[in-house]
Amino acid sequence: MIGTEKFTFRGAKGQMLDGRLEKPLYREPRGVALFAHCFTCTKHSHAATRISAALAEKGLAVLRFDFTGLGGSDGDFANAGFASNVEDLAAAANALEAAGMEPCLLIGHSLGGAAAIAAAAHISQVRGVATVNAPFDTTHVFEHFGDCIETVEREGEGDITLAGRTFRITRDFLEQGRNQPQAQRLRDLGRSLLVLHAPRDEVVGIDNAREIFEAARHPKSFLALDGADHLLTRPGSAEYAATMIAAWAMPLLKEVIDAGDLPVRGVVEVSTAGGRFAQWVRTSSHSFIADEPKSVGGRDDGPTPYDLLLAALGSCTAMTLQMYAQRKGIALDNVHVELSHSRDHHPDCEDCGQEGKAIQFIDRLIELNGDFTEAQHKRMIEIADMCPVHRTLESEIRVITKVQG
Repeated sequence: MIGTEKFTFRGAKGQMLDGRLEKPLYREPRGVALFAHCFTCTKHSHAATRISAALAEKGLAVLRFDFTGLGGSDGDFANAGFASNVEDLAAAANALEAAGMEPCLLIGHSLGGAAAIAAAAHISQVRGVATVNAPFDTTHVFEHFGDCIETVEREGEGDITLAGRTFRITRDFLEQGRNQPQAQRLRDLGRSLLVLHAPRDEVVGIDNAREIFEAARHPKSFLALDGADHLLTRPGSAEYAATMIAAWAMPLLKEVIDAGDLPVRGVVEVSTAGGRFAQWVRTSSHSFIADEPKSVGGRDDGPTPYDLLLAALGSCTAMTLQMYAQRKGIALDNVHVELSHSRDHHPDCEDCGQEGKAIQFIDRLIELNGDFTEAQHKRMIEIADMCPVHRTLESEIRVITKVQG
């Protein structure tokens, strides 16, 4: 479960830059990543949105934003360029740090990957850089400008057309992309590098990945995005790239919950997670959200308290039956338990001992599948009533409450 927040900040020249912050809901992110989109793309590009969302699902917060003059960001694209993109990334990192979310990863797609390599030197807290279908030479994009470059050089500005869209650029735009020392930057990177590239990329050839990889020092890794296109528009390509980035990045990230902070075995901790009802439930080795349905004001982001109660009884019932069958050598293939809870007086209860009081009931339907005798089936149903949670629910329970703080 993830949430998207609007995140705006000022660029190096004071312009407002528009971003979106993808965050995992109800937990502190394991790390924060900064995503740089491709040339003339925006924060809403296929790769930017899919990779950011997939990484957030894996516990990372990811900021994707529009470079100067693109999308919802202020500024003049014509006077921006590669150097401007690098400045924007540094400004984004500063804004994240000011918000208490120090970025530890830089991820760049296409020319954004080249910008991420250049920006790493200006963002000291970054521990890893990942590039996706990135060019080695920052002037690679000029190959798609055709004769427009001559016009810009001669007249100082001119229009270029890419993917059916027209952009005005200036001579300064061209100069910003020239003579960028990417090879030296890669040699001096001093961080873990992951190079992801589609072998059949027809926009930025695979040789660029080889040059990036060879220029960098270890630690470095390369991954081929088989079957992907340059923009990662083919189904599953962006999500696969995100999965690989997350796996590579995990050793670089902090663990939010240290082993010493977890509850001891047999103890469950519950704390407010946000929203109207959501609660963060933590055991010694697992964590999840409990919530209420939307019909009563919750977000339905997790099971309700009574769902959890029924789940405890149902799972304990099934476990007890499986353990018994294994111990007795009974060929029990699987167990299916269906439960429901009611506060109304049960029609089958003839003498429940609490006259005048509505008694709460749990109806439990057990289905056993396998090769066993009728006598074995009857005995297993008797055993179901002996599961520890069943016996606990039917015993007299006293809850002792203590107050801390």
